[in-house]
Amino acid sequence: MAIDAKQIIAKRVAKELHDGDVINLGIGLPTLVANYIPEGMDVTFQSENGFLGLGPAPEVADPELVNAGGQSVSIKQGGCFFDSATSFGIIRGGHVDATVLGALQVDEKGSLANWKIPGKMVPGMGGAMDLVVGANQVIIAMKHTQKGAPKILKQCSLPLTAREQVDLIITEMAVIEVTKEGLVLRELGPEATVESVQAATEAKLIIPEKIGRFE
Repeated sequence: MAIDAKQIIAKRVAKELHDGDVINLGIGLPTLVANYIPEGMDVTFQSENGFLGLGPAPEVADPELVNAGGQSVSIKQGGCFFDSATSFGIIRGGHVDATVLGALQVDEKGSLANWKIPGKMVPGMGGAMDLVVGANQVIIAMKHTQKGAPKILKQCSLPLTAREQVDLIITEMAVIEVTKEGLVLRELGPEATVESVQAATEAKLIIPEKIGRFE
């Protein structure tokens, strides 16, 4: 059976979260992270369109209850709604422990491009520009390459969402930490080797003596 890269990434990202955290999940792949929160762990999901206590996709969709990406969601008991000013006050005030976002490109200094490909229509950058500077940790969850082309580059070529704000990159091939010295390979994915990760990465990786592995 082929490995589902998105599920592998979401499962590994969930291990970065902690009991009591307030977490913002970006649209697409990052929303899968909610499926892997360990039983008994209390994590509150924030959606920048105005609520805390985001729940999973409901069996019966309420057209007026959607996340920031317009996907139908539910709200957990104890959740609450508020206006955009309050929502972005939570983000800008440093009350979000981590944001998990997808990316088109990330570079060796932690700069992020995730909102626009020139010439293609986009709905807008949403709350990402606020999240990457307001959240205490920025985790990028993405497939390692795009049709074989590296997405982790020496320098982003697409319009930036933010400069030097990414803390951690998690793909199906690796967990990579952004440090002042460069990109450090911390863990390998189920089928990855140091050589295969470097070959799929334009930026030069720092290879420590001990590297973990995730499934």
